[in-house]
Amino acid sequence: MYSVWPISAVMSLLTAVLTALTAFFTPLAGEPAAALAVVGLTVAVRLLLVPLGVMQVRAEKVRLLLAPRIAEITARHRDDPQKMVAAQQKVYAEAGTSPLAGCLPSLAQLPVVIALYGVFIGQGPGGGGLLEHTLAGVALGATPLSAGAPGVPVFGLLLVLLALVAWGSRRFLPMPATTPEAERMARGPLSYLPFMTVVVAVFVPLAAGLYLLTSGAWALGERLLLRRVLPEPAVPAGR
Repeated sequence: MYSVWPISAVMSLLTAVLTALTAFFTPLAGEPAAALAVVGLTVAVRLLLVPLGVMQVRAEKVRLLLAPRIAEITARHRDDPQKMVAAQQKVYAEAGTSPLAGCLPSLAQLPVVIALYGVFIGQGPGGGGLLEHTLAGVALGATPLSAGAPGVPVFGLLLVLLALVAWGSRRFLPMPATTPEAERMARGPLSYLPFMTVVVAVFVPLAAGLYLLTSGAWALGERLLLRRVLPEPAVPAGR
């Protein structure tokens, strides 16, 4: 997969950026320079996705305002799922949004995540040279399972921080519930999805864990801020 041209081209670009950032940070930070480069690249990616984050939060606000109408449609057409979905889609279209609008930042980030993971496992140009750099004595290419005892403090702190970010996302960024069924789902097992980053970090290189932590913390802060500063949208009145 990593030899396919679009992905390999992105990997080459990301490797060049990480190498340049590492060289920039080395005189300032020394050993953690490559780790700071990963954090810096993650912040750059998240900055590029800010417009999609704005769209995501606006869509959330619109869906919350539409919730009573969606619930009414659900109750009215409960026995006719096809008609219910069509009516709900019409309401969302009139409001200029869709139930999938909240997925835009994650979908847009996916190609970068795939390419970055290739770099983090040494599949990019230059092999694993970048991953030989260390953070507190632990190689960026090491995983919690391969680092052994020296990696326990570093990976332990990383997993704790990831768990705190996941807790914050679950606590402060619950999925907007537009129907009673959606509310039950939001309070059920799906509400623990943010903690999947903790599980993933157990099996991926330290560099990938740093990406997950930085991206997750940024997303949490960004959405909390945008929910405060973005004005409440105006939606068409129900018919």
